[in-house]
Amino acid sequence: MQPSSVQELAGRVVTNVERVIVGKRREVELVLVALLCRGHVLIEDYPGVGKTVLAKAISRTIGSSFKRIQFTPDLLPSDVTGVSIFNPQTSRFEFRPGPLFAQMVLADEINRATPKTQSALLEAMEESQVTVDGVTHMLPDPFVVLATENPIDFEGTFPLPEAQLDRFLVRLSLGYPGRAGELQMLERQHRAHPLDSLTQAVGVDELIAAQLGIKEVRVDSAIAGYIVSLVDATRHHDEVQLGASPRGSLALYNAARALAAIQGRLFVIPDDVKVLAEPTLAHRVIVTPSARIRNIDSRSVIHDIVRTLPVPGGRPERSEPRA
Repeated sequence: MQPSSVQELAGRVVTNVERVIVGKRREVELVLVALLCRGHVLIEDYPGVGKTVLAKAISRTIGSSFKRIQFTPDLLPSDVTGVSIFNPQTSRFEFRPGPLFAQMVLADEINRATPKTQSALLEAMEESQVTVDGVTHMLPDPFVVLATENPIDFEGTFPLPEAQLDRFLVRLSLGYPGRAGELQMLERQHRAHPLDSLTQAVGVDELIAAQLGIKEVRVDSAIAGYIVSLVDATRHHDEVQLGASPRGSLALYNAARALAAIQGRLFVIPDDVKVLAEPTLAHRVIVTPSARIRNIDSRSVIHDIVRTLPVPGGRPERSEPRA
């Protein structure tokens, strides 16, 4: 599939999802970028802003198989991956797949489960397979996890392990809608929820073709060097305790190609990298305790690095000299 075809497909997806999600085009495009990269999405925000609705709208738009897992403190790993049950008629153990066996899985409020249950997703998110009782079972293709979480200072939440955060290609926040958007939302739901009448806009086969199409997008060596420099800068920043991993470099590299294809280009430009640096890298960075005390988070660190690091052919911003 050519980038122009990817652009047309992206337009159909975004237009369809916007029938349900009002005023969040950038966030919808970020989810689409992750889908094109076969990556997973973490949607972090306060309750009631539409995280679950966005995940459902994306699934219905693509027409993929869909399962929802409501994460709770008493959820067990076997409740997610599946379990082997003894069949007395055959005198054998038979594997009963869990809700993880779907093309698109909504892990709702993922940080309400214990770390043990959260870790059950590690193998699935990285290798698209699960191993139960020594037997490996492949997951459907494509396999994407759309996870939602509430801020970790909320009652009854557990922080996600660093290894699991690193497996999400992008992290995004929806935020509250503007006044006009909220009024429009009320009008749309006057008689029924628009999600109930949402129809499929693209097929799974089209999505897989688009995933192959973004591999044709070119990345100049200077742009690739810029990506590596951004990631490396997170490892040497004064306010950072743990910088982004090489998986972060791959995430930013692939996401930039997907964004270029969505915009109908056969090549990546520095602006693609700058736009995607925060969604792809911030959740992989852990700031120092002293930085947290001063209200400096990983997002502000990434913004600082993007602002000061020179792009290919450009110059970094310089602070004004002190008097």
